[in-house]
Amino acid sequence: MRIALINSKQDAAGVNIRDHLLSLLAEGGRWPLTDNHTLAFHEVRGRLIHQDRIDEEVAADLIIFISRHSSAQPAPALTVHVTGNYGAADLGGEPGMLAPAAPAWMHAILQNLAARAPEGYRVSYEVTHHGPTALFTPSLFVEIGSTAAEWADPAAGRAAAESILSAVPRETINLIGFGGTHYAVRQTSIALASRGAFGHIAPTREIGALEIGLVRRMQEASRAVAAYIDEKSLPSGEAARIERLLDDAGILILSESEIREIGDLEWATYLRVRVLAEEIAAGSRLRVHGLTGQGTPVPVGINPALVEEAVKSDKGGFIAALDRLPVAHLSKGSTEVLSTFIGFEGESSRLASDITTLCVKLLLISEDAVIDGDHLVLRKVRFDPEKARRLGVPRGPLFAMLAGGKAVEIEGQKITPDAVQTTSAKRIHIPGLERYI
Repeated sequence: MRIALINSKQDAAGVNIRDHLLSLLAEGGRWPLTDNHTLAFHEVRGRLIHQDRIDEEVAADLIIFISRHSSAQPAPALTVHVTGNYGAADLGGEPGMLAPAAPAWMHAILQNLAARAPEGYRVSYEVTHHGPTALFTPSLFVEIGSTAAEWADPAAGRAAAESILSAVPRETINLIGFGGTHYAVRQTSIALASRGAFGHIAPTREIGALEIGLVRRMQEASRAVAAYIDEKSLPSGEAARIERLLDDAGILILSESEIREIGDLEWATYLRVRVLAEEIAAGSRLRVHGLTGQGTPVPVGINPALVEEAVKSDKGGFIAALDRLPVAHLSKGSTEVLSTFIGFEGESSRLASDITTLCVKLLLISEDAVIDGDHLVLRKVRFDPEKARRLGVPRGPLFAMLAGGKAVEIEGQKITPDAVQTTSAKRIHIPGLERYI
C-alpha cells in the first residue's frame, strides 16, 4: 500500500510530527508501517482543511494528514478523525459532503495513541467537522491539540509519530456513530475496548440536520456494516428518529454491549448467529461469550429445568463461566437465560456436555442437592406461613424472623424455624448423570 503523509509548513504540530517521523525512520528499527507499505512525505503551504483534490497530486492508497488541533476550551489532546461537513462548509471542503474514511487505520492509530500519550493528554476521536471533502482516496487526520505549547511539544510529536509508524490495522467492525460531544466520548471508549472502528461520527449538535441521503453517505464513505447511537446524549425523540432513518437505509444498529461482546467472532458468522437467535426466540437478546473465529452456528439444547435451577442458584457464577466456553446465550423477557444456546457445528456435543456439567456442579455446590441414579434431586426448604399461623404466630415481624432462621416465642412457647418449614424435592432427569459430576 502507498501511504502519503501530508503536513502544512504553517502548522507547527504537523511539522513536529513530521520531524519525529523522519527521525524515527532514520534511527532504523522495525516499524510495521514500513514492512508492507511505501511511505511518501508531502508538505504543502496552505492549511490542510483546504486541500481538496490533493489525491490527484499524490499517488497514494491512504492519506494521513498530520496537523494541529485547536479548541475554544484548550486542553492537551491527541486525536484522530475523518473529514466532512454535515451542513455548511465553514472550515473547508464542500457543504454536505463526506470524505472517504479509513476506519481500521483510525482504530489502530487511536489505540496506539492511548498507549503512548504523554501524561495529561486526552486521546479521542473527533467527530466529522471540517475539510477537505473532495477526495477519492481514504484519509484521516492525526492531530496534536490544543495550543502552541502542545503543538511544539516533542513528547506529543514523538507519541503521534510512533503511533502512526506502529499502526497495524486488524479485522475491524466498521461503524458510523450518532450523538455525543465533539470528542466522541462513547465512541472512543468502544473503539479502545473492542473491534468497533468508527468512520464518520455525527455529534448531537448535527443530528437535527441529518436525513436519509446523508446517513447513506456516512455509511458508504465509512464502509460501515452497522451503526451505534449514543442515545443518552440525544434530545427526546431524536434517537427514535435516527433509528427510523437507519432502518429505512437498511443499516444494522448495534448497542455498546453488543459491539463489545462480538469479541473475535468473525463478522459474517456473527450475523448468522443473530439470524439463528431470532429463529430460536424472536425478539430475544443475544449475548456472545467465548465464541470466536468463524463457523456454522447451531442450536444447543440443555435440560430447561437444569438451566433454570442453575441460574436461580448462582446467576453471576453461571454467566461468568459461560465466558470461558465457545457459546452464545439468549434471554427474553424475565427469562435471563433460555435453555437453547448457540455454538458451532461440530462442537455442539462437547458444548452441551460442558454446559450440563457447569449446571450440575453449580447446584451441587450451592444447593442442597444429591445424586440419585440419573436424577439430580434438589431439596427445597421453605418457610410455611400456614404452619406458622396454626402455631399462633401473627403475621408481621415474627414471620420475618422465622423465615430468616430465628426462633420466636409466643405466650411462653418457643417456636423454632424447623417447626414452620415445608420441605419439597425437585427431581431433574439427566441421562448419564455420572459423566457430569
